[in-house]
Amino acid sequence: MSFFKKIFSKEKKETLDKGLEKTKTNFFDKLSKAVAGKSKVDDDVLDNLEEVLVASDVGVNTTLKIIERIESRVAKDKYVGTEELNKILREEIAGLLSETNLGNETEFKIPAIPKDANGNKMPYVLMVVGVNGVGKTTTIGKLASQFKKQGLKVVLGAADTFRAAAIDQLQVWADRTDVPIIRQEMGSDPASVAFDTLTSAVKQDADVVIIDTAGRLHNKINLMNELTKIKRVMQKVVADAPHDVLLVLDGSTGQNAFEQAKQFTKATEVTSLAVTKLDGTAKGGVVIGISDQFKIPVKYIGVGEGIEDLQVFNKHEFVDSFFK
Repeated sequence: MSFFKKIFSKEKKETLDKGLEKTKTNFFDKLSKAVAGKSKVDDDVLDNLEEVLVASDVGVNTTLKIIERIESRVAKDKYVGTEELNKILREEIAGLLSETNLGNETEFKIPAIPKDANGNKMPYVLMVVGVNGVGKTTTIGKLASQFKKQGLKVVLGAADTFRAAAIDQLQVWADRTDVPIIRQEMGSDPASVAFDTLTSAVKQDADVVIIDTAGRLHNKINLMNELTKIKRVMQKVVADAPHDVLLVLDGSTGQNAFEQAKQFTKATEVTSLAVTKLDGTAKGGVVIGISDQFKIPVKYIGVGEGIEDLQVFNKHEFVDSFFK
């Protein structure tokens, strides 16, 4: 009997189950070793559980919260058998994720249609940030495909002008999904590309604009200045752009993803997160920690290479698949 009522389609759910397989196997192997030979949840078991959670990249602060919750339940119930630990752990992680009213989405959609001062429809502008190699361009391509499938008109902007490969890669996705792309030569001013993209999108009566930006963290001041300039220039065309700043993180890097989230949230205002490459790693616990620590919604997770393998993050389905 499933803990949550089913929200995802059978195919989507199977993809999520498969994508979290490595994380789940790794976690429960460690958990069974942690409770081996014990019948009761005592201090030793809790210490071992703490190690398992930290080793699964849930993060120290989030782990301590989970342990505290379990400690108070054990204290209240006096005797808790180790066979109940799985169920309690599941409930407490679900409870922790439910403290924010985020992660309830089931479909790719834009939250609202922006309008200008005269009430005319404007495109919803999504600016994507993240270091190179995390799957940023691929995520943009998959998002474009998913939004288009919802009947939305999408325009891409190749504002990562520091790498020819980034522009070319985005072009490949634009061709594959058959959506227009605005690009300039490598080395062009990223803000100028963003301006052209929004101008073109307004003319085309587009619903969604996705802007790719450069991912260089070694000089935070430059990055900060560049992203601020891109925002300022975009606002000349669409007053409240960008409506969402999506930070893409590679889930397989575990604690490094935490560090990147920290750095990027200092450099610019990040409003949502995408955690990619969860299928190839045992570090999927990082999604739980990042959701809890940054209070920024995880909107999308990548659980495979196919276009359909980028999913909206639904915390109920995630916990259900994790503890299946």
